[in-house]
Amino acid sequence: MFGDSIFAAMSVLLFTIIVLLGAFLAGLLGSLTGLGGGVIIIPLLTLVLGVDLHYAIGASIISVIATSSGSAAAYVKEGITNIRIGMFLEVATTISAIIGAIITVFIDPSYIAITFGLILLFSAVMMVRKKIDRSDNDTSGKLAVFFKLNGTYPTANGVQKYAVHHVLGGFVMMFLAGIISGLLGIGSGALKVIAMDNIMRMPFKVSTTTSNFMMGVTAAASAIVYLHRGQIDPGIAMPVSLGVMLGATVGSKILVRTKTDKLKVIFAVVVTFLAFQMIYNGLTGRL
Repeated sequence: MFGDSIFAAMSVLLFTIIVLLGAFLAGLLGSLTGLGGGVIIIPLLTLVLGVDLHYAIGASIISVIATSSGSAAAYVKEGITNIRIGMFLEVATTISAIIGAIITVFIDPSYIAITFGLILLFSAVMMVRKKIDRSDNDTSGKLAVFFKLNGTYPTANGVQKYAVHHVLGGFVMMFLAGIISGLLGIGSGALKVIAMDNIMRMPFKVSTTTSNFMMGVTAAASAIVYLHRGQIDPGIAMPVSLGVMLGATVGSKILVRTKTDKLKVIFAVVVTFLAFQMIYNGLTGRL
């Protein structure tokens, strides 16, 4: 009996260490790419450790909150994040995240896994896609002027001004991003960056950091639903949160000082592999 207890304790310890190290990597890469840690956490928990998909989503939501907490403060301090835009767009993401979290209980886990895999593939494509510099845009949308959403951010050549466009289109895309976030337990960073970078035509660095800033509030809204259903296990969520927060803090410091183009290509390859694994397991009913 004593030996069985030691074996069980060692198994729990090994599980915790694996989750902690995986979460650190997820937080680091999630912070650097603006995608959040969920793209690594959910495949790690479900495919490698055999955790139930809904509990993995619950832990991932906590990791998204931790990622945002770990990196957002540094980005705000550096003056990159547009807080006003973040708060404005969170109106859409928080409402839709709650909707996504509620409907997930009515959807078969296999379909959720397939959807998650498709979102990962989309995220990988967006990650390696060449970004257009929007900094030289002087004209601004009327709503951006009305809500005072235009801003500045620091560059190597000094403070750079930028203008914001198509606010309504970005708001609609954020509503979709919130539903995906609540449904899959990820930050939906790819959709948020599309809304701010492609639709609202903000500089990529600003859109990435503002996406990180928004993720925590969005995830917190859907976390309430998962907590109410008992799908957030402290034994899983604790090492996930700790690891992701540490990784996100390190990642935020790296992003400010270095270029991450090569890292994004490598990360895109890994995400693509995980995407196909999730789709395959969803199609075969293994999740």
